[in-house]
Amino acid sequence: MSYTITYFNDALQAEIMALPTTLQARYIGLTARMMVYGANLGSPHTEAFGGGLFELRLKGAEGIARVFYCTLVGKQIVMLHCFVKKSQKTPTNERRIAEERMKEVKK
Repeated sequence: MSYTITYFNDALQAEIMALPTTLQARYIGLTARMMVYGANLGSPHTEAFGGGLFELRLKGAEGIARVFYCTLVGKQIVMLHCFVKKSQKTPTNERRIAEERMKEVKK
C-alpha cells in the first residue's frame, strides 16, 4: 500500500508550488519517493525533529527550503509548513508554526 500526501491547507500547497523552480522540482521528486517508501527517507533528505515532527530538506540552485510535516495513522503524510531558509539554524518561529499546525491536525 502506498502513502498519501495531504496539505494543512490550500494556501500551503500553493506556497510550495510557488517555490523557485529547482526547489519545486526537488520537492516533487522527494515526495514521489515518500509516497512509495514512507515519510523517512533518511539523511540528507529528511530529518526528525522529535515529537512526531519531520523536516523535508530541499536544496537547489536558487537556495534552500524546508517543509515541515508529520504522519498520521493509515500511511498519511501531512505537509504542515514551508519556508525558504536564509540562515544556518532553523528559525524558532518557523518551527513553532509547524508544531501548532501539527497539534491541530492530530486532534
